[in-house]
Amino acid sequence: MNKITIATRGSKLALWQAEHIGSRLKGRYPGLEVRLLKIKTTGDKILDVPLAKVGGKGLFVKEIEEAILDGRADIAVHSMKDVPAVLPEGLKLGIIPKRESRYDLLLSEKYPDLASLPQGAVVGTSSLRRQSQILHLRSDLKIEMLRGNLDTRLKKLKDGLYDAIIIATAGMKRLGFRASYQSELVPPYFLPAVGQGALGIEYASDRPELDEFLGFMDHSSTRFCVTCERAFLAELEGGCQVPIACLCLQENNRLYATGLVSDVLGQTVIRRTKTGKPKDAVKIGVELARKVLDGGGREILDVVYSSQGD
Repeated sequence: MNKITIATRGSKLALWQAEHIGSRLKGRYPGLEVRLLKIKTTGDKILDVPLAKVGGKGLFVKEIEEAILDGRADIAVHSMKDVPAVLPEGLKLGIIPKRESRYDLLLSEKYPDLASLPQGAVVGTSSLRRQSQILHLRSDLKIEMLRGNLDTRLKKLKDGLYDAIIIATAGMKRLGFRASYQSELVPPYFLPAVGQGALGIEYASDRPELDEFLGFMDHSSTRFCVTCERAFLAELEGGCQVPIACLCLQENNRLYATGLVSDVLGQTVIRRTKTGKPKDAVKIGVELARKVLDGGGREILDVVYSSQGD
C-alpha cells in the first residue's frame, strides 16, 4: 500500500487526531502518501441546539462512515466517545491506539476549582453526563449550553460568558490549550464518557490487509477497557445524549469497571462496579450495565428517553 485516505471531521482536534495517526503511519512506512478527507457531520452543522435535543446516535460519525462504505476513504479516525455502541454493517473498529487521559477538566478564568465557584455560578457544557454529575456535587450551580469546537468553547470562557466550562482533558492536552485555572474531575466523584480519551480507527470489515497494515498501533489494554465500556453502553442502549458514564481500568490481569446512570439534574445517581479478566471485557460491561439497570437505572433512563421524545 503506497497511499491511504483518512476521513476526518474538520475541527482542530479532529485534524490533530487524523494527522497524528497519519504521522505514525508515515513513520512506519516511509514514502507512504497520506491524504485527509475533511467531512462536515450532522453534529458539526447543528450548533444552536443541545446534543440531547438533536436526537439520534452517531451525530459526529455517520457521514464519515458513509465515506468509507462508498470508497472515498480507506479509514476514519474517531474520538471513541463519539462512536455509537453498534457500528453499521460492513465496518469495524479494527485499531484502538493507546489512550490519552480519560478524565474531564473544569476550566475557569477566575476560580481555581469546583469548590471555589460562587453560589449560582454559570457552568457551560452540552453534555448531560457532565451536567448531572456537576449538579450532584453542586446543586446550586447554573448549567448553560455550550456547543462548538474546543477553541470556540475556550474563547467563550475567556470572553466571560461562563464562570467555568467542562472539557475533556485529552483534547486540551492534544492541542496544547490552557485556561487560567484547570482542575481535573476524577473518580470516584466524577466519571468520564465511554471511550473518552481513546481514538478508534474504523475501516471496512472486508479489508483484512488493513488489519496488518495498521496493527502496530493497537494497544491491548486500551482495547480491553474501551471494549468493556462500550459493552456497558450497548447494553443500556445509550448514546452521548443521556447521563451515562463508565470507566474501566486494567491492573495486571484484571479489569476494574465502574458504571453510572443519573437523572439529568443529578438528584439520583446509580453507580455500580464489576471486575474480571481482560478476556471477559464484553461480559463485564454487560453485567455491569445490568447491575446499574437493576439498581434503579432502568427507571431513570425511561424518564430521560421519554422527555427527549417530547
